[in-house]
Amino acid sequence: MNLSWLEDFLALAASGNFSRAAEERHMTQPAFSRRIRALEEWLGTELFDRTSQPARLTAAGEWFRQAAHEMLARAARLPGEAKAVAEAHSTTLRFAATHALSFTFMPGWLRRLEASTAVGPITLVSDVFARCEAMLLQSQVQFVLSHAHPLFASELEGQDYPFARVGTDVLVPVSAPDAQGQPRYPLAQDVPGVPLPLLSYSPESGIGRILREVRGAALERSAAQSVFQAHLASVLRTMALDGRGVAWLPETLIAEDLASRRLVEAAPPDWSIEMEIRLYRDRSSLGKAAEDFWTAVCDATT
Repeated sequence: MNLSWLEDFLALAASGNFSRAAEERHMTQPAFSRRIRALEEWLGTELFDRTSQPARLTAAGEWFRQAAHEMLARAARLPGEAKAVAEAHSTTLRFAATHALSFTFMPGWLRRLEASTAVGPITLVSDVFARCEAMLLQSQVQFVLSHAHPLFASELEGQDYPFARVGTDVLVPVSAPDAQGQPRYPLAQDVPGVPLPLLSYSPESGIGRILREVRGAALERSAAQSVFQAHLASVLRTMALDGRGVAWLPETLIAEDLASRRLVEAAPPDWSIEMEIRLYRDRSSLGKAAEDFWTAVCDATT
């Protein structure tokens, strides 16, 4: 059986339309139909009732839909798991961390850990939270470092991935100051016909997802209007410094900007969002070096 047959099957199961599914899979309808038939012959049963329009799943097809999802998910995890087995005796630690924490929190945090335990070589992938999360779900990395909030449940929590709370941060609404040192774009401004320019996060951003969960309803009621969107807090920081609008930025990223008043808080303190900094780990055995590192992290947080 070819794994791509499973993707063909799921495309047809979603629409029930052979032409549409063939187009989605970038092939001709006859070629697509032959692949579906080959899958059915391999299984020894029909998966679709072709007498109806759209085609409907048979009882066997309904059962196989879940099996196909599980097989594809399992196949996606295999490269990471194979790598984990190969590196079981390696001293190299494999991390994914969100961009903001890679640049701000992680260096000092590792330095503090190194004062009490040996930390071997590290490979780091710095990316948006959604991709970091996917890498851990597929066992491509051993650890993920990210922001978290009780109101934002990631898939890692949904699947009970262990984590340690290794720090805290605050998401602060800020803008460039005006000539009097006051926020150029105060969040409380209420000028009819003059929307508040908001520098917002893309859907892939973990910080953006936290902001939407905690303050989304309040922002919808305000005069805020998104004028710029980006994955990275560092990009929004640059735009805020340039006076383009108000942005919620991690305090770890803008501490020096606040101290020098290049950026100022644009709202009362109750608009800020307290966050945790968490280290998630793979659920499977990590190998001696990574397990020793995890133990040191847990000991440092107790």
